[in-house]
Formats: sequence, structure tokens, C-alpha cells
Amino acid sequence: MEMGSTGALIGASAGPFHELGVNSELMPNWAFEGDRVRNRTYVARIGGEGDVVCEGLETGAFGLMGNLFGCEGREGEVLRITAKSRIGKDNFTATIQKALKGRFGERVVSMGGVFVIKKGKANLHVMPDFSETPLKSREEVDKWLRYFDMKAPLVCLSVFHSYDPGLDLRMEHTHCFSDHNEGGHYHDDITPAEVEYEAYFNVADVLYRIDQPKT
Repeated sequence: MEMGSTGALIGASAGPFHELGVNSELMPNWAFEGDRVRNRTYVARIGGEGDVVCEGLETGAFGLMGNLFGCEGREGEVLRITAKSRIGKDNFTATIQKALKGRFGERVVSMGGVFVIKKGKANLHVMPDFSETPLKSREEVDKWLRYFDMKAPLVCLSVFHSYDPGLDLRMEHTHCFSDHNEGGHYHDDITPAEVEYEAYFNVADVLYRIDQPKT
């Protein structure tokens, strides 16, 4: 997308710690038309009492890692998915990934969009401040993260891929926010009989991998 064009960027990323002074979960949501930018970004962080603070954030920055879906903002067809009463073990996005992988195999299908958890509760994490010691295993990371059960409605911005062609992709990244001060990184729903989803996704034409880690 060129300067002066129209479009939008949404997704999930770490928050701009260099601006906020703390670690956080960011829900980037930027739309632009020419030089005008409409920013509806949210951030979730750990508050002073150890609780979650989820609020709007007027920033154009993010920290460490970002997974973003960009579009030109034009009208067109999208993929609408509705689901309720989860019966399998996989969460909502993993179920879609598995269906895509089964249909397209090693052909890369990258998708981005928005889904709403309309009913039920979900398990989300919010990163605390950076660890003073290196986290060397998945178990250590899980102990460091702060997990919370959060209630619907939750608006979730999501980017995911069906297959990694050797780019060391983050295969799925979803962050959620709300108007009731709850939000963070989506893991799964915890009320399978009650949960209800409504999603609107689109398929990427081009996949960009920026600053791939050296192996």
C-alpha cells in the first residue's frame, strides 16, 4: 500500500514497551485514507493491583513482534463463519487452520480478520513485565504469563496460516479486547456448551515476512 492510498491494518502484537514503560498485549487497528489515520487500537496490561487494564491506545507503534493483516478497505466478498457449542479439543482458529491444511496441504493459505466471542467465557493471557531471567522453556514461559478467564462479548483480531513454507512463521496470533475492561491473547474458550462465535475473514494475496530470525 502506497502513501496517499486507502486501507487498514489489524492484528495482534506485543505492545510498545518503549512508549508505555511496561510489557503488554496490543490489538492494532489502524485505518487510513491519504494522510488521515483512524486509530482504534486497544492495549491490555497488568495493572498496579495485579488485575487487567484494557483500554484504547493512541499509538502507531508496537514492540518485538507483530502479526498484521492489511487490506485496501474496499467492499468485497469475505468469509463469514459462525459456530457455537464446541465439541472438539481445538480452539476456534486452530479448527479453521486444520480444515485449510486438510484441503490445501502444503499450499500456503494466510488469513486475517475479526471474530467476536458472543457468548461464554475465554481463557486469555496478558504478559507481565519482562522477566529478569531468561525463559528457556515453554513451561517457564507459561509460569511467567498471567492467565485470566474473561467473559463475552470479546472482539478478537486474528492472523493465521495453514502451512509454514520455511519462513519460521508465527502460525496463529489472536488478541481480543472489550468495552468491559477485559482483553489479552486468546487461547481458547472455557465454556464449550455455551460459546458462540461470529467471524469475518479474508485471504491474503501476498505474505511478507520481515526480520526473520537467523537460524
